[in-house]
Amino acid sequence: MVNSTRLAAAALAAALAVTALPTAAHAANGTIGQRETVCATDLFVRTDPNGAWMGTLYRGQTFLVEGPRSGGYVYGFAYGHVNRHGWVQDGWFC
Repeated sequence: MVNSTRLAAAALAAALAVTALPTAAHAANGTIGQRETVCATDLFVRTDPNGAWMGTLYRGQTFLVEGPRSGGYVYGFAYGHVNRHGWVQDGWFC
């Protein structure tokens, strides 16, 4: 009985942990002037809107949205290992 109670508690904790993770359904456009958290699994940083790839931001990393917006992309500064200015697809922030 004790083992089944522990198993049930562990299963409940795991289910709650999964539902607490941000998903694309909760993603939003970036706010200019705000340092936003990436909600996508990965988000490519590009030289121009839909331009050449120059790095990848991963869920939980941050991007300072500076603007402007162009064709579904937004310009700003990608922190972390990218650590440079570039364009990302808008709509993938928590």
